[in-house]
Amino acid sequence: MSDLEFRNLDLEPTAPVEEWPTEGVIAALERGQLPDWRRLAEAVRGDPWGPVARRLEDALKVTRPYGVAPLLEGALSTAREAAAAAERDEVARRIRCYLRASRLDRRAFAEAIGTSTSRLSTYLNGKVAPSSTLLVRMERVAEKGLDLSRNQACSLPDDSEVPDHGIPRPPILFEGGQIQADCIILDPADRI
Repeated sequence: MSDLEFRNLDLEPTAPVEEWPTEGVIAALERGQLPDWRRLAEAVRGDPWGPVARRLEDALKVTRPYGVAPLLEGALSTAREAAAAAERDEVARRIRCYLRASRLDRRAFAEAIGTSTSRLSTYLNGKVAPSSTLLVRMERVAEKGLDLSRNQACSLPDDSEVPDHGIPRPPILFEGGQIQADCIILDPADRI
């Protein structure tokens, strides 16, 4: 256990790091020990752009404890890279679902969304993330191809090829002619 003490703060270091203000993070960087830094790193891994990560960034702008600063900067960077990779993988998975729902081959799907087959391939394998407008086009093309029974999940045989980075992937469901993903019903009537 750590001997960390907070000065001028109304909470104890044993409180969850999510409750620590920036001053608490600074104290942990300057006077804490491995268990304190580990708690910060775990919180950052859990939410790489969340409040703890932001407070850690702010703290590292004002204090640079030898050895600790590079260690936690590395933890922050690694967590963000892993989250970004998982997000790209999720976008690629959704695009594969849109392709499958469209009932078109890759060439015809690429043509229908206004891109090349080679560019579509980079989207499908997660090397490149498409723009939001292109994702909307993909969704519209997929909706045109929908002729699936209620609650038929989009199961993809190649999903096992995509690394999961520890983040669960919800299924994309086709329900009543609508694509449903992450409990959000993407309905053409809801568009602005």
